[in-house]
Amino acid sequence: MMNANTSALGIVFPNSYDALVPDLVNVRLMASIPFASRYRLIDFILSSMSRCDIDNISVMVNNNYHSLMDHLGSGREWDLVRKNGGLHIFPPFVEKSAKPYTGRVGALANILDFLRDEKEKYVVITDTNIVANIDFNDMIKFHIESGADVTIAYNEQELPESLVKNQSNDLGYYYTFGLEKGRIRKIYVNAKDTGIQNFSMNMFVVEREMLIDLINTAFVRGQEYFERDVLLPQLNKLNVQAYKYEGYIARICDMKSYFDENMKLLDDYNLDALFSGGPVYTKIRDDNPTRYIEGAKIQNAMVADGCVIEGEVENSILFRGVRVAKGAKVKNCILMQDSVVEAGANAEYLVMDKNVTITAGKDIKGAPTYPVYIGKHKTV
Repeated sequence: MMNANTSALGIVFPNSYDALVPDLVNVRLMASIPFASRYRLIDFILSSMSRCDIDNISVMVNNNYHSLMDHLGSGREWDLVRKNGGLHIFPPFVEKSAKPYTGRVGALANILDFLRDEKEKYVVITDTNIVANIDFNDMIKFHIESGADVTIAYNEQELPESLVKNQSNDLGYYYTFGLEKGRIRKIYVNAKDTGIQNFSMNMFVVEREMLIDLINTAFVRGQEYFERDVLLPQLNKLNVQAYKYEGYIARICDMKSYFDENMKLLDDYNLDALFSGGPVYTKIRDDNPTRYIEGAKIQNAMVADGCVIEGEVENSILFRGVRVAKGAKVKNCILMQDSVVEAGANAEYLVMDKNVTITAGKDIKGAPTYPVYIGKHKTV
Protein backbone atom coordinates (compact mmCIF):
# COMPACT_ATOMS: atom_id res chain seq x y z
CA MET A 1 0.00 0.00 0.00
CA MET A 2 1.22 3.49 -0.84
CA ASN A 3 1.04 5.95 1.99
CA ALA A 4 -0.16 9.53 1.68
CA ASN A 5 3.22 11.09 0.96
CA THR A 6 3.94 8.71 -1.93
CA SER A 7 0.49 8.76 -3.53
CA ALA A 8 0.28 8.92 -7.31
CA LEU A 9 -2.25 9.59 -10.02
CA GLY A 10 -2.17 7.91 -13.42
CA ILE A 11 -2.41 9.40 -16.90
CA VAL A 12 -2.95 7.02 -19.81
CA PHE A 13 -2.52 7.90 -23.51
CA PRO A 14 -4.59 5.43 -25.57
CA ASN A 15 -4.09 6.95 -29.05
CA SER A 16 -0.32 7.52 -29.19
CA TYR A 17 0.59 4.67 -31.52
CA ASP A 18 -2.63 4.08 -33.47
CA ALA A 19 -0.75 4.55 -36.75
CA LEU A 20 1.19 1.32 -36.12
CA VAL A 21 -1.90 -0.83 -36.68
CA PRO A 22 -4.20 1.11 -39.04
CA ASP A 23 -6.46 -1.86 -39.78
CA LEU A 24 -7.14 -2.65 -36.12
CA VAL A 25 -7.80 0.98 -35.17
CA ASN A 26 -10.22 1.70 -38.01
CA VAL A 27 -13.12 1.22 -35.57
CA ARG A 28 -11.29 1.69 -32.26
CA LEU A 29 -8.10 3.07 -30.75
CA MET A 30 -4.96 1.22 -29.67
CA ALA A 31 -6.08 0.88 -26.05
CA SER A 32 -9.23 -1.07 -26.91
CA ILE A 33 -7.64 -3.60 -29.28
CA PRO A 34 -8.58 -7.13 -28.11
CA PHE A 35 -5.73 -9.22 -26.74
CA ALA A 36 -5.19 -12.64 -25.16
CA SER A 37 -8.65 -14.11 -25.73
CA ARG A 38 -10.71 -11.87 -23.43
CA TYR A 39 -8.84 -8.65 -22.65
CA ARG A 40 -8.18 -5.23 -24.22
CA LEU A 41 -4.70 -3.69 -24.23
CA ILE A 42 -5.67 -1.02 -21.69
CA ASP A 43 -6.76 -3.69 -19.18
CA PHE A 44 -3.13 -4.50 -18.34
CA ILE A 45 -2.20 -0.90 -17.56
CA LEU A 46 -5.37 -0.18 -15.56
CA SER A 47 -5.03 -3.43 -13.61
CA SER A 48 -1.37 -2.70 -12.80
CA MET A 49 -2.30 0.77 -11.54
CA SER A 50 -5.28 -0.49 -9.56
CA ARG A 51 -3.19 -3.15 -7.81
CA CYS A 52 -0.73 -0.41 -6.83
CA ASP A 53 -3.50 1.72 -5.28
CA ILE A 54 -3.35 4.29 -8.07
CA ASP A 55 -7.07 5.02 -8.02
CA ASN A 56 -7.12 8.44 -9.70
CA ILE A 57 -6.61 7.71 -13.40
CA SER A 58 -7.13 9.99 -16.39
CA VAL A 59 -7.43 8.61 -19.93
CA MET A 60 -6.42 11.23 -22.51
CA VAL A 61 -8.39 10.21 -25.61
CA ASN A 62 -7.90 12.08 -28.87
CA ASN A 63 -10.27 10.46 -31.36
CA ASN A 64 -12.18 7.28 -32.21
CA TYR A 65 -12.83 6.51 -28.55
CA HIS A 66 -16.43 5.23 -28.50
CA SER A 67 -15.39 1.58 -28.15
CA LEU A 68 -13.05 2.49 -25.28
CA MET A 69 -15.81 4.32 -23.40
CA ASP A 70 -18.08 1.32 -23.88
CA HIS A 71 -15.38 -0.99 -22.53
CA LEU A 72 -14.38 1.12 -19.53
CA GLY A 73 -17.84 2.23 -18.43
CA SER A 74 -17.61 3.65 -14.93
CA GLY A 75 -14.39 1.75 -14.20
CA ARG A 76 -16.09 -0.66 -11.80
CA GLU A 77 -14.12 -3.73 -12.95
CA TRP A 78 -10.88 -1.97 -11.96
CA ASP A 79 -12.28 -0.68 -8.65
CA LEU A 80 -12.25 2.89 -9.96
CA VAL A 81 -15.74 3.97 -8.93
CA ARG A 82 -14.82 6.58 -6.32
CA LYS A 83 -16.25 9.77 -4.83
CA ASN A 84 -12.76 11.25 -5.03
CA GLY A 85 -10.52 10.31 -7.91
CA GLY A 86 -11.58 7.26 -9.88
CA LEU A 87 -11.62 7.07 -13.67
CA HIS A 88 -11.68 10.21 -15.82
CA ILE A 89 -11.91 10.23 -19.61
CA PHE A 90 -10.66 13.49 -21.13
CA PRO A 91 -11.70 14.09 -24.75
CA PRO A 92 -9.78 16.73 -26.77
CA PHE A 93 -12.40 19.44 -26.13
CA VAL A 94 -12.82 18.84 -22.41
CA GLU A 95 -12.38 22.55 -21.72
CA LYS A 96 -13.16 25.67 -23.75
CA SER A 97 -9.47 26.41 -24.27
CA ALA A 98 -8.55 22.81 -25.11
CA LYS A 99 -7.52 21.78 -28.62
CA PRO A 100 -6.77 18.52 -30.43
CA TYR A 101 -3.18 17.52 -29.69
CA THR A 102 -0.33 15.76 -31.43
CA GLY A 103 2.10 14.98 -28.63
CA ARG A 104 1.95 14.60 -24.89
CA VAL A 105 2.75 18.26 -24.20
CA GLY A 106 -0.42 19.56 -25.85
CA ALA A 107 -2.55 16.91 -24.19
CA LEU A 108 -1.22 17.66 -20.71
CA ALA A 109 -1.48 21.41 -21.31
CA ASN A 110 -5.22 20.86 -21.83
CA ILE A 111 -5.58 19.52 -18.28
CA LEU A 112 -3.19 21.75 -16.33
CA ASP A 113 -6.04 23.11 -14.22
CA PHE A 114 -7.01 19.55 -13.33
CA LEU A 115 -3.41 18.72 -12.39
CA ARG A 116 -3.15 21.83 -10.20
CA ASP A 117 -6.30 20.83 -8.30
CA GLU A 118 -5.18 17.28 -7.53
CA LYS A 119 -3.36 16.34 -4.30
CA GLU A 120 -1.20 13.36 -5.28
CA LYS A 121 2.55 13.95 -5.16
CA TYR A 122 3.53 11.85 -8.18
CA VAL A 123 2.19 11.25 -11.66
CA VAL A 124 2.56 7.97 -13.56
CA ILE A 125 2.25 8.45 -17.34
CA THR A 126 1.96 5.59 -19.82
CA ASP A 127 0.89 4.56 -23.32
CA THR A 128 -1.09 1.42 -24.16
CA ASN A 129 0.83 -0.27 -26.99
CA ILE A 130 2.78 -2.30 -24.44
CA VAL A 131 1.36 -5.27 -22.55
CA ALA A 132 3.07 -5.72 -19.19
CA ASN A 133 2.11 -6.56 -15.63
CA ILE A 134 4.26 -3.88 -14.04
CA ASP A 135 4.60 -2.96 -10.36
CA PHE A 136 4.30 0.82 -10.42
CA ASN A 137 4.93 0.97 -6.67
CA ASP A 138 8.40 -0.44 -7.25
CA MET A 139 8.99 2.09 -10.01
CA ILE A 140 7.87 4.97 -7.75
CA LYS A 141 10.12 3.66 -4.97
CA PHE A 142 13.04 3.59 -7.41
CA HIS A 143 12.20 7.15 -8.47
CA ILE A 144 12.27 8.40 -4.87
CA GLU A 145 15.43 6.55 -3.83
CA SER A 146 17.36 7.64 -6.92
CA GLY A 147 16.47 11.29 -6.39
CA ALA A 148 15.27 11.51 -9.98
CA ASP A 149 13.41 14.41 -11.52
CA VAL A 150 11.93 12.02 -14.08
CA THR A 151 12.08 8.23 -14.23
CA ILE A 152 11.46 6.33 -17.48
CA ALA A 153 10.91 2.58 -17.70
CA TYR A 154 12.81 0.62 -20.33
CA ASN A 155 13.59 -2.95 -21.27
CA GLU A 156 16.49 -4.50 -23.14
CA GLN A 157 15.56 -5.85 -26.56
CA GLU A 158 16.33 -5.55 -30.24
CA LEU A 159 14.40 -2.90 -32.12
CA PRO A 160 11.41 -4.33 -34.01
CA GLU A 161 12.09 -4.71 -37.71
CA SER A 162 8.92 -2.85 -38.66
CA LEU A 163 10.12 0.26 -36.81
CA VAL A 164 13.70 0.12 -38.06
CA LYS A 165 12.64 -0.25 -41.70
CA ASN A 166 10.14 2.60 -41.56
CA GLN A 167 11.52 5.45 -43.64
CA SER A 168 9.41 8.24 -42.14
CA ASN A 169 8.06 9.41 -38.80
CA ASP A 170 4.43 8.82 -39.80
CA LEU A 171 4.14 5.98 -37.29
CA GLY A 172 5.25 8.17 -34.40
CA TYR A 173 8.45 8.41 -32.42
CA TYR A 174 10.19 5.71 -30.42
CA TYR A 175 13.17 6.19 -28.13
CA THR A 176 16.29 4.39 -26.99
CA PHE A 177 18.66 5.46 -24.24
CA GLY A 178 22.35 5.91 -23.63
CA LEU A 179 22.92 5.21 -19.93
CA GLU A 180 25.60 6.16 -17.43
CA LYS A 181 25.22 4.35 -14.09
CA GLY A 182 21.46 4.25 -14.53
CA ARG A 183 21.12 7.88 -15.52
CA ILE A 184 19.89 8.70 -19.03
CA ARG A 185 22.58 10.76 -20.70
CA LYS A 186 21.37 10.43 -24.28
CA ILE A 187 17.96 9.90 -25.87
CA TYR A 188 18.00 8.59 -29.44
CA VAL A 189 14.93 9.28 -31.56
CA ASN A 190 13.87 6.58 -34.05
CA ALA A 191 17.28 4.90 -33.95
CA LYS A 192 18.13 2.20 -36.52
CA ASP A 193 20.79 0.42 -34.47
CA THR A 194 21.05 -3.36 -34.42
CA GLY A 195 21.57 -5.57 -31.39
CA ILE A 196 20.14 -5.20 -27.90
CA GLN A 197 19.04 -1.65 -27.10
CA ASN A 198 17.77 0.18 -24.04
CA PHE A 199 14.27 0.56 -25.46
CA SER A 200 11.88 3.02 -23.82
CA MET A 201 8.53 1.66 -22.63
CA ASN A 202 7.05 5.18 -22.57
CA MET A 203 6.21 4.88 -18.88
CA PHE A 204 7.17 7.82 -16.69
CA VAL A 205 7.16 8.83 -13.04
CA VAL A 206 7.47 12.54 -12.23
CA GLU A 207 6.40 14.79 -9.37
CA ARG A 208 3.12 16.50 -10.17
CA GLU A 209 4.41 20.01 -9.47
CA MET A 210 7.47 19.47 -11.67
CA LEU A 211 5.30 18.09 -14.47
CA ILE A 212 3.13 21.21 -14.34
CA ASP A 213 6.21 23.42 -14.60
CA LEU A 214 7.72 21.42 -17.46
CA ILE A 215 4.48 21.37 -19.47
CA ASN A 216 3.76 25.04 -18.84
CA THR A 217 7.16 26.05 -20.17
CA ALA A 218 7.09 23.65 -23.12
CA PHE A 219 3.59 24.64 -24.23
CA VAL A 220 4.31 28.35 -24.45
CA ARG A 221 7.37 27.50 -26.58
CA GLY A 222 5.23 25.54 -29.02
CA GLN A 223 6.79 22.18 -28.13
CA GLU A 224 4.83 18.95 -28.66
CA TYR A 225 6.67 15.82 -27.57
CA PHE A 226 7.65 15.19 -23.96
CA GLU A 227 10.71 13.03 -24.63
CA ARG A 228 12.01 14.71 -27.78
CA ASP A 229 11.25 18.37 -27.02
CA VAL A 230 11.24 18.57 -23.21
CA LEU A 231 13.56 15.93 -21.78
CA LEU A 232 16.19 15.47 -24.49
CA PRO A 233 17.45 19.11 -24.46
CA GLN A 234 17.60 19.11 -20.65
CA LEU A 235 19.39 15.83 -19.91
CA ASN A 236 22.32 17.69 -18.36
CA LYS A 237 20.02 19.81 -16.21
CA LEU A 238 17.39 17.23 -15.18
CA ASN A 239 18.18 14.00 -13.36
CA VAL A 240 16.43 11.54 -15.69
CA GLN A 241 16.78 7.99 -14.39
CA ALA A 242 16.14 4.73 -16.24
CA TYR A 243 14.08 2.05 -14.51
CA LYS A 244 14.91 -1.36 -15.96
CA TYR A 245 11.87 -3.62 -16.34
CA GLU A 246 12.79 -7.29 -16.49
CA GLY A 247 9.32 -8.84 -16.53
CA TYR A 248 7.36 -10.14 -19.49
CA ILE A 249 6.54 -7.59 -22.15
CA ALA A 250 4.54 -7.67 -25.39
CA ARG A 251 5.12 -4.66 -27.63
CA ILE A 252 2.61 -4.02 -30.44
CA CYS A 253 4.39 -2.41 -33.41
CA ASP A 254 2.40 -3.67 -36.42
CA MET A 255 -0.10 -6.33 -37.42
CA LYS A 256 2.59 -9.01 -37.49
CA SER A 257 3.73 -8.25 -33.93
CA TYR A 258 0.09 -8.19 -32.77
CA PHE A 259 -0.38 -11.65 -34.25
CA ASP A 260 2.91 -12.98 -32.87
CA GLU A 261 2.45 -11.60 -29.35
CA ASN A 262 -0.96 -13.24 -29.10
CA MET A 263 0.41 -16.54 -30.37
CA LYS A 264 3.26 -16.49 -27.86
CA LEU A 265 0.68 -16.81 -25.10
CA LEU A 266 -0.15 -20.32 -26.30
CA ASP A 267 3.12 -21.25 -24.61
CA ASP A 268 2.38 -21.75 -20.91
CA TYR A 269 5.74 -20.24 -19.95
CA ASN A 270 4.87 -16.91 -21.58
CA LEU A 271 1.31 -16.98 -20.29
CA ASP A 272 2.46 -17.56 -16.72
CA ALA A 273 5.13 -14.86 -17.06
CA LEU A 274 2.60 -12.26 -18.21
CA PHE A 275 0.08 -12.97 -15.47
CA SER A 276 2.57 -13.64 -12.66
CA GLY A 277 2.38 -10.01 -11.52
CA GLY A 278 -1.22 -10.40 -10.41
CA PRO A 279 -4.75 -10.59 -11.79
CA VAL A 280 -5.79 -8.60 -14.86
CA TYR A 281 -9.33 -7.22 -14.82
CA THR A 282 -11.60 -6.60 -17.79
CA LYS A 283 -15.18 -5.82 -18.67
CA ILE A 284 -17.48 -8.64 -17.61
CA ARG A 285 -19.69 -10.32 -20.20
CA ASP A 286 -21.99 -12.81 -18.55
CA ASP A 287 -21.91 -15.78 -20.88
CA ASN A 288 -22.24 -19.55 -20.89
CA PRO A 289 -19.18 -21.76 -20.56
CA THR A 290 -17.67 -22.82 -23.87
CA ARG A 291 -19.32 -25.91 -25.35
CA TYR A 292 -17.30 -28.58 -27.11
CA ILE A 293 -19.69 -30.62 -29.22
CA GLU A 294 -19.03 -34.31 -29.86
CA GLY A 295 -16.48 -34.66 -32.63
CA ALA A 296 -14.71 -31.36 -31.89
CA LYS A 297 -10.90 -31.42 -31.93
CA ILE A 298 -8.92 -28.82 -29.96
CA GLN A 299 -5.14 -28.59 -29.81
CA ASN A 300 -3.08 -25.81 -28.20
CA ALA A 301 -5.78 -23.14 -28.18
CA MET A 302 -6.82 -20.30 -25.89
CA VAL A 303 -10.62 -20.20 -25.82
CA ALA A 304 -12.76 -17.66 -23.97
CA ASP A 305 -16.24 -18.31 -22.59
CA GLY A 306 -19.38 -18.41 -24.73
CA CYS A 307 -17.79 -20.27 -27.65
CA VAL A 308 -19.34 -23.25 -29.44
CA ILE A 309 -16.81 -25.61 -31.03
CA GLU A 310 -17.91 -28.41 -33.35
CA GLY A 311 -15.00 -28.46 -35.79
CA GLU A 312 -11.20 -28.42 -35.44
CA VAL A 313 -9.17 -25.68 -33.74
CA GLU A 314 -5.36 -25.70 -33.56
CA ASN A 315 -2.81 -23.10 -32.37
CA SER A 316 -5.43 -20.36 -32.21
CA ILE A 317 -6.84 -17.61 -29.99
CA LEU A 318 -10.64 -17.52 -29.73
CA PHE A 319 -12.42 -14.62 -28.05
CA ARG A 320 -15.88 -14.72 -26.48
CA GLY A 321 -18.81 -16.11 -28.42
CA VAL A 322 -16.87 -17.57 -31.37
CA ARG A 323 -18.55 -20.43 -33.26
CA VAL A 324 -16.68 -23.05 -35.27
CA ALA A 325 -19.14 -25.26 -37.13
CA LYS A 326 -18.90 -28.96 -37.85
CA GLY A 327 -16.27 -29.76 -40.47
CA ALA A 328 -14.64 -26.34 -40.20
CA LYS A 329 -10.89 -26.07 -39.56
CA VAL A 330 -9.22 -23.17 -37.78
CA LYS A 331 -5.43 -23.15 -37.54
CA ASN A 332 -3.02 -20.39 -36.46
CA CYS A 333 -5.79 -17.81 -36.25
CA ILE A 334 -7.05 -15.03 -34.00
CA LEU A 335 -10.85 -14.96 -33.96
CA MET A 336 -12.32 -11.99 -32.14
CA GLN A 337 -15.65 -11.80 -30.37
CA ASP A 338 -18.72 -13.43 -31.97
CA SER A 339 -16.92 -14.48 -35.15
CA VAL A 340 -18.26 -17.50 -37.06
CA VAL A 341 -16.52 -20.13 -39.19
CA GLU A 342 -19.26 -22.06 -40.98
CA ALA A 343 -19.34 -25.74 -41.90
CA GLY A 344 -16.53 -26.99 -44.11
CA ALA A 345 -14.62 -23.69 -44.11
CA ASN A 346 -10.86 -23.68 -43.69
CA ALA A 347 -9.17 -20.69 -41.99
CA GLU A 348 -5.40 -20.38 -41.50
CA TYR A 349 -3.21 -17.43 -40.46
CA LEU A 350 -6.14 -15.04 -40.17
CA VAL A 351 -6.94 -12.18 -37.81
CA MET A 352 -10.73 -11.96 -37.83
CA ASP A 353 -12.24 -8.89 -36.18
CA LYS A 354 -15.54 -8.93 -34.27
CA ASN A 355 -18.66 -10.40 -35.90
CA VAL A 356 -16.85 -11.72 -38.98
CA THR A 357 -18.36 -14.70 -40.79
CA ILE A 358 -16.51 -17.10 -43.08
CA THR A 359 -19.24 -18.82 -45.05
CA ALA A 360 -19.51 -22.56 -45.62
CA GLY A 361 -16.88 -24.20 -47.75
CA LYS A 362 -14.57 -21.20 -48.07
CA ASP A 363 -10.79 -21.75 -47.92
CA ILE A 364 -8.95 -18.62 -46.73
CA LYS A 365 -5.28 -18.62 -45.81
CA GLY A 366 -2.65 -16.07 -44.93
CA ALA A 367 1.00 -16.79 -44.23
CA PRO A 368 3.18 -16.84 -41.08
CA THR A 369 4.92 -13.67 -42.31
CA TYR A 370 1.68 -12.00 -43.41
CA PRO A 371 -1.46 -12.89 -41.44
CA VAL A 372 -4.56 -11.75 -43.32
CA TYR A 373 -6.85 -9.31 -41.51
CA ILE A 374 -10.63 -9.37 -42.07
CA GLY A 375 -12.45 -6.26 -40.87
CA LYS A 376 -15.30 -6.03 -38.40
CA HIS A 377 -18.77 -7.25 -39.52
CA LYS A 378 -17.44 -8.62 -42.82
CA THR A 379 -18.85 -11.75 -44.44
CA VAL A 380 -16.47 -13.69 -46.65
